[in-house]
Amino acid sequence: MARRPQELLHLLTRAERLSVRRVQSVLDGFDCSVETWRVLDLLSDGQGHNMTALAEHAFLPAPSLTKLIDQLVDQNLVFRRVDPTDRRRVLAHLTPRGMERRQLLAREVRADWAELEPLSSEEDVKRLEVLLDRLARALEGRNDDGRGGISAGRTERAAGRAR
Repeated sequence: MARRPQELLHLLTRAERLSVRRVQSVLDGFDCSVETWRVLDLLSDGQGHNMTALAEHAFLPAPSLTKLIDQLVDQNLVFRRVDPTDRRRVLAHLTPRGMERRQLLAREVRADWAELEPLSSEEDVKRLEVLLDRLARALEGRNDDGRGGISAGRTERAAGRAR
């Protein structure tokens, strides 16, 4: 029997907030925010990323991301370079110090989350990842069958109800 949407939304919100709170408690010891951790994590692939990609990954509005990147540059954790394929864009990269910081944070967060491993098997975690990814893609309108998603009409109706 399917749960009502508000029940699923409540469970997702509760899990997300508790997860962020747990990660933030680890990061507090390093004077680091979850958003900073997300930016450092994305940049750790060594590819360099534009501000739009970083803002989406960190769930930050563009002005807040710009301020965060400025702080990371001041801390010598990140540097900026002009995108060689599109000179109008800037790509952010980790400095060697930024990579070390990211590795330290990843190790600490992983160690903290290891305490949860007895509660769920690797198979459960994989299944949860697949289901959450499928749900996110459906809500974004990117599911494989082309159905679902958030249409302009649905967004406008939701905005109208919120007024």
